[in-house]
Amino acid sequence: MSRALEVAEAAGNCGEVPIGAVIIDSFENVIAEAGNRKQRDQDPTGHAEIIAIKTATQSLQNWRLQDCTLYVTLEPCPMCAGAIVQSRLKLLVYGVDDPKTGAIRTAMNIPDSAASNHHLQVIGGILEADCRQQLQTWFAARRKKKKP
Repeated sequence: MSRALEVAEAAGNCGEVPIGAVIIDSFENVIAEAGNRKQRDQDPTGHAEIIAIKTATQSLQNWRLQDCTLYVTLEPCPMCAGAIVQSRLKLLVYGVDDPKTGAIRTAMNIPDSAASNHHLQVIGGILEADCRQQLQTWFAARRKKKKP
């Protein structure tokens, strides 16, 4: 999760919402990492999780990530939760809940829903205070910048 926070910081420094994602394989090797890129790529699917999943599947030459763990600083949204389920990740570890769009445990629970064809392990609240602080600091600075 510490590496995901570093990746998120880099994304925030580029004007993106600071969310970072890191995927490791069963040997704990980092096989993918990404920060948000919605603004830079002008792509609504440019979430850190989506980019990391695409990178990991290309790296492994397999769309199934059943032996992999995804670390992400913020609870994934419905789009990312769907991609996580579809990629068959073994474990999702996230930092802070997202009460507005969190689709893992907070606003929705896509992995455990009847519509999910794959159930994965989920651990939330890892480095929660650090993840929350990073987001709050970034949004506070952005609001301050917008004031005349």
